[in-house]
Amino acid sequence: MKNHTLLLVAATAVALGAMTAAIAQPAAPPAPKPMADFQAMDAADGAFAGGRGKFGEPTGEKMFTRVCAACHMADAKGATGAGTYPSLARNPKLAAGGYPAMVVVKGLNGMPPIGGMMTDKQVADVVNYVRTHFGNRYKDAVTPADVTALR
Repeated sequence: MKNHTLLLVAATAVALGAMTAAIAQPAAPPAPKPMADFQAMDAADGAFAGGRGKFGEPTGEKMFTRVCAACHMADAKGATGAGTYPSLARNPKLAAGGYPAMVVVKGLNGMPPIGGMMTDKQVADVVNYVRTHFGNRYKDAVTPADVTALR
């Protein structure tokens, strides 16, 4: 009987040790997605695809939708909540194309200098898109060269 008790205690200890070791081992982190997956997503609808030379430049509309609309809203009418995001719709401050281009490149008040992550063409395209949509009818286009001069 004594041998059976010792055998049972030993078997239990081994089983508990194996269970403890299995629990103590952290799960392996998931394998990172291959860069090609992200590039494919970027090619399909990413805002910052341009500047890499592979997928071409996104449109100003795509840049607005993926970057600007998060704060200024999809209808460009702005929002108030955790912060105040000015309306870009029918905005007379957009009349001089250099002003919105400067705000995108340099930032202003709560607006971060998001243009640092864009090419000059992307900045010009998104500024021109906003200046010709949402009730804005400013026809003089901002060029990539104008943006280069602001940097």
